[in-house]
Amino acid sequence: MNDDFDHESPEPTPQEAEARAGLALELRKQGIRDRRVLSAIERVPRRFFLTANLQKHAYDNTALPIECGQTISQPTVVGMMTEALDVKPEHRVLEIGTGSGFQAAVLGHLADEVHSVERYRTLADLARDRLSALKLPNVTVHFGDGMLGLAEHAPFDRIIVTAAADKVPQALMEQLEDGGKLVVPVGPSGGIQELVLYEKTPNGLVERNLGAVRFVPLLPGAASSL
Repeated sequence: MNDDFDHESPEPTPQEAEARAGLALELRKQGIRDRRVLSAIERVPRRFFLTANLQKHAYDNTALPIECGQTISQPTVVGMMTEALDVKPEHRVLEIGTGSGFQAAVLGHLADEVHSVERYRTLADLARDRLSALKLPNVTVHFGDGMLGLAEHAPFDRIIVTAAADKVPQALMEQLEDGGKLVVPVGPSGGIQELVLYEKTPNGLVERNLGAVRFVPLLPGAASSL
């Protein structure tokens, strides 16, 4: 069925619309309950963020490889992380690790403003092109070191990190607005990590574990040659 997708247009074919709805239903069965999150994921053409040979798997509930040795996260994980952030229409969001741009596109349908930082220039350029084609002007992709955050645009109401860190970079905590939330996979690279939600309260950080995940590592610096 998925081979009938129009790979050049962001507009869904009837077959793709059915596949998107099916994925949203699958995510609901997996425990994602926020209707705004489910609607945002259904609105974003995931195959638009994949290479041609993988687009037939776009609406499978699985992680897939993308350029630069990275991955596009399993839709269930995207839904879980996005739901945990509790993004409101007035929020400013920082994403660390743009990757394909899919998560940023989902956030673009939920927040007022999204800034995403990517360390691989190739991925940053591809994501900009995709987000432009999807007419999401409230999402800006920055090429740079995600561990440093984006001080010139701080503070942020919400921060999402889509790579695993041994510990949360201090710069990101400093750029989180009072009352803000940050979700990040914490743990060793190459193994299982814990997805952790931090909330910045007047009494300090409140921490909640959301479950086991597996992400590529959060690395310092930027790779302009890739």
